[in-house]
Amino acid sequence: MMTGSSVATPKQGRRLSKADRRRQLLTTALDVIRENGADSLTLGHLAERAGVSKPVVYDHFGTRSGLLIELYRWIDTERVEAFRHAMAAADNDRDETIASLAHAYIRCAADLTGEFYVVGAALAGSTEKAEVYAELLDQSVEMFVSVLRPFNRLTGPAATRLCVGLVGAGEALSAAIVRGKLTEADAIATFHEIISASVP
Repeated sequence: MMTGSSVATPKQGRRLSKADRRRQLLTTALDVIRENGADSLTLGHLAERAGVSKPVVYDHFGTRSGLLIELYRWIDTERVEAFRHAMAAADNDRDETIASLAHAYIRCAADLTGEFYVVGAALAGSTEKAEVYAELLDQSVEMFVSVLRPFNRLTGPAATRLCVGLVGAGEALSAAIVRGKLTEADAIATFHEIISASVP
C-alpha cells in the first residue's frame, strides 16, 4: 500500500521543512532497502543517497537503530492509513467489509517479503522494537474499530475491547502461517468467520 514516491528535491536556495526532510529521508531509506536489503542501510549511506550531509541524518534519527525504528513505524502507519481510507471510500456491505478486512490484515501481517517484515527482522531482539510493535498493535485496534463501526452495535470501550481480541486473533493466525501451520487461504477464511461471529 505504500506509494514509494519520494519528496521532490528542493530547488537551489530552497530548503525542505523538517517534516518534509524526514519524509524524504524515510522514503529514500525504503528505496535503499528495496534495492539492496536492510544490511546496506546505514546513516552514511542514507545521507549520500538523499544528497544531504551526515549531520542532517543524525539530527533526525540519532542512530541506525533509531532510523530503523522510525522506518518500521512509518511503514505500518502508512499502510494502516491507506487501508482505512480505502475502506472508508468503498461502499461495501457488512460481509464485504469484513471479508476485505480479514483478507488485508492477514496478507499484511503474514507477509515475509515486504519492507515491514524486512525492517522488523533487522530490529530483532531490540527493546525499542517491542515497544513500537505494541504501539502499532494499538493502531491496528483503532483501525478495526473505525472500519467496523457502521456494523457494530458495541461502542466506546466495549468496541475497543472487542477489536483488541480480533487483532490478537489476526496476529495468531498470521503467526501460524509463518510457522507453516496454516495456509493463507485457511487463515483468511477463519479470520473472516471470527470477525463475522464477533461483530453483533
